[in-house]
Amino acid sequence: MNKTLNKKIFRDVRRANLKYKMVETGDRIAVGLSGGKDSTALLYFLSMLQQYTPLDFTLVPIYLDLGFDNDDSPLQQVCADLQLPLLVEKTNIGTIVFDIRQEKNPCSLCSNLRRGALNRVAKRNNCNKVALGHHADDAVDTLLMSMIFEGRYHLFKPVTYLDRIDITVIRPMILVSEQDIKRFCSSIAFLPVENRCPADGLTKREEIKTILADIESRCPGARQRILTSIANVDANSFWTAAP
Repeated sequence: MNKTLNKKIFRDVRRANLKYKMVETGDRIAVGLSGGKDSTALLYFLSMLQQYTPLDFTLVPIYLDLGFDNDDSPLQQVCADLQLPLLVEKTNIGTIVFDIRQEKNPCSLCSNLRRGALNRVAKRNNCNKVALGHHADDAVDTLLMSMIFEGRYHLFKPVTYLDRIDITVIRPMILVSEQDIKRFCSSIAFLPVENRCPADGLTKREEIKTILADIESRCPGARQRILTSIANVDANSFWTAAP
């Protein structure tokens, strides 16, 4: 395990938490796990926040089974290593999206259904917050997706209170780069849950990542400058309202 990298990511998570007041003593936090690198790293570093800060809070890892027969054993092992019981919630989201609705662009509906299901499971388990694994690069991807495909300037907030369900969504990895997350997961020999969703790898977000990778290869540092430019638009309202 790369201790220097761990310290860097932990420092970014702690800095984001101090800046945005995401995790507080007394919180019971549902951690939304997909089986991928981002949410897995999120769980690791929230666990470190428990161990190495005075904050006293509870973590509730939750995995939504969408009905694709994914093997969640790698995720079970991660949670066992952290001594956290994994809550697996079976859903029929896959059936709704692909069989009943037969969506041509399934990702948007699937995302909405997953978000709603995760929030409901969190409330059922007495959680007051839901933590998601979005990182700094996701902020750039989301902005460009909204501009190119929707014609609007749209970002997500580090902290969003959902008054209709009375739960707060937090993104503790918001200052962490995707490259650091990849390096961290490689250092712990992390095995992701194989995603058997028919749309896996065919999303608009993947298109944007490909475009940005091409831009970055032509103009090294472009992604970071885009992120900086977002902050420069209005430093006081860096993140516009989007759950």
